Amino acid sequence: MFARITKSSCAAAILVVAFILGAGAAHAQTYKSFVVKTPDGVNISAQEWGNPAGKEIVFIHGFMQSHLSWAKQLQDPELARQFRMISYDFRGHGGSDKILDEKLYNNGDKFADELDAVIKAASLKKPVLVGWSYGSRIVSDYLKKFGSEQISGINFVGGAGNAAKENLGADIGLIPKTFTDDLAKNIEATKAFIRACFEKQPTAAEFEDMLAFNMMVPAQIRGWLRRPAPYEDALKAVKVPTLVTHGVKDRILGLGLGKYLVATVPNAQASFYDDIGHSPFWEDAPRFNRELVSFVNGLK
Repeated sequence: MFARITKSSCAAAILVVAFILGAGAAHAQTYKSFVVKTPDGVNISAQEWGNPAGKEIVFIHGFMQSHLSWAKQLQDPELARQFRMISYDFRGHGGSDKILDEKLYNNGDKFADELDAVIKAASLKKPVLVGWSYGSRIVSDYLKKFGSEQISGINFVGGAGNAAKENLGADIGLIPKTFTDDLAKNIEATKAFIRACFEKQPTAAEFEDMLAFNMMVPAQIRGWLRRPAPYEDALKAVKVPTLVTHGVKDRILGLGLGKYLVATVPNAQASFYDDIGHSPFWEDAPRFNRELVSFVNGLK
């Protein structure tokens, strides 16, 4: 038997976070929300932004995060003008189901099927996949199962193509501390992890928003997300243009992992950010957005 924390049971919380992020933002972009049912029965909260006729981008967030992590992209007027953007909260996160069953989180095929289900539910033709941190692993899960034939490009952001200990950041050890059921210790560990994701720290208000959606992920699910990273063959087989974006001062997934992706994925481009940590899309959103526009528009 397993317990289910459904989308409806946390909808109010995610709406509160969305209101906080959007309050007072005159340029905030409207979006359409939809629910995707995965092959194994998980309800996934997804959103569509921007130009319905534009080139397609799917944004996949990181460990303990949500689609709100991409606010500086999803609410960017130029990206919204040019692109059809899809975001979603992967299983156990944000507004998606949080089913307390370990088998739903320790299998890469399930994450691949989930991403495939989002692509099909949104009727995407050949999207660009943008995966940050754990989201880069989900992109790799997809590549391992489905290959790159149905996508037009990849942007690995603060990504990990393997789990080589020598390439992990100095603060990677903060992650297991977030698995505790002791609420006070869990909150403190989550705060420390969020801070370690940034060299250029978020504002106090931004940090509060991030803490809110990080704390929506149950401690058990956090622990179940740890699994092997058998991606090398799939990465070597990629046949679409790939951009590797990585902060030089990444303290979670060190720069060595970005360099590994560049060396492993055929013809991958590198964009390394000096004085930036694990979250280049947030810490230097203007540069990240410019490079994403250029990358996507450069694809056939």
